[in-house]
Amino acid sequence: MNENIQPEYHDAVFECACGSKFVCGTTKQADVIKVEICNKCHPFFTGKQKLVDTGGRVEKFKNRYNLNK
Repeated sequence: MNENIQPEYHDAVFECACGSKFVCGTTKQADVIKVEICNKCHPFFTGKQKLVDTGGRVEKFKNRYNLNK
């Protein structure tokens, strides 16, 4: 079995788009890692629904079924 082939594991600061920061272990070679969503803004943990509209799909659906009220 080969020795010393595992990547280096170290702590890094993760910055969320909501402004939250936390420290977690990673093998990625960076000290600061930016993420889009975390446990402070994820709908599962907050109980609030947030629609992420990619390519106007939500708008297209609402227009198709006349839900723009």
